[in-house]
Amino acid sequence: METPLTRLAGVRHPLVQTGMGWVAGPRLVSATANAGALGILASATMTLGQLREAIREVRSRTNAPFGVNLRADAADAGDRVRIMIEEGVRVASFALAPSPGLIAELKEAGVVVIPSVGARRHAEKVAAWGADAVIVQGGEGGGHTGDVATTVLLPQVVDAVDIPVVAAGGFFDGRGLVAALAYGAAGVAMGTRFLLTSDSTVPDAVKARYLAATVRDVTVTRAVDGLPHRMLRTELVDVLESSGRARTLLHSVRRAAGFRRLSGLTWRQLVRDGLAMKHGKDLTWSQVLLAANTPMLLRSAMVDGRTDLGVMASGQVAGVIDDLPSCAELVERIMKDAEETRARLSTAP
Repeated sequence: METPLTRLAGVRHPLVQTGMGWVAGPRLVSATANAGALGILASATMTLGQLREAIREVRSRTNAPFGVNLRADAADAGDRVRIMIEEGVRVASFALAPSPGLIAELKEAGVVVIPSVGARRHAEKVAAWGADAVIVQGGEGGGHTGDVATTVLLPQVVDAVDIPVVAAGGFFDGRGLVAALAYGAAGVAMGTRFLLTSDSTVPDAVKARYLAATVRDVTVTRAVDGLPHRMLRTELVDVLESSGRARTLLHSVRRAAGFRRLSGLTWRQLVRDGLAMKHGKDLTWSQVLLAANTPMLLRSAMVDGRTDLGVMASGQVAGVIDDLPSCAELVERIMKDAEETRARLSTAP
């Protein structure tokens, strides 16, 4: 199925596996790429050296194009961009709008730039700065999210920009892909659906927690970092939502100390990164620290398997997913379902 996305990224199918921290590592990304979709490597939780090693590992596992996701506001964003260029990465994905300078540097090197946005005005801004495409995530999507549903946000963005738009938030099958294409999208991006595959390195106990969830078990909370964050309701979420400021601050400092040791950041850098995530919001110091070390909270679940202590970012689609196919099986199933759906619609009275 050829679309502006497949032509732009050089992939066979208009499907994107999003750059989920601690989840989208070399194994998942390469499996996605080999299946013909666009795999995105998550780099925010990696050091510069680890990023280069991870890119090379993906390259050793696949000859297909893939991308790297990074934080545009990270202090070392420029260094990460240079590594991507040196290593010949095809696509640069951003969770926050990259600066015009970063976009220009990447495009000059032939790298396709695809930021993720959650509002029409953000799509218009990055399109004007030269982005090649955008991923637009509706409120159903996991992680930091907005409050506008994909079915409302997607057509707004499609009508507002002249670059390919990839739909995210609420997609998991071929019917959703066809629906997104009908709205004018060039493809769909999925996080939770790729997390719940046999190629994902997330511990089995964590996957089981996702599979057992209903749509009502997926919540949006501000208790983690002061921003709307869609995730599974866990013991940690309950604790944070019920704790007083002193207890929350102590909890935040302990978590921040752990992430500082893991990442090699100084306290000054950790707080700076936390403040950068405020986006103009009035956050407490506890929330600033939690915003800075949210990757540590994700790691507790996604790497260590501690569902009681970690954050489990999740789209609402977790409530309708009940299996763990390989990436190859998933992509083949989605594309077959999409073709059958299109055929059915074309013959409908």
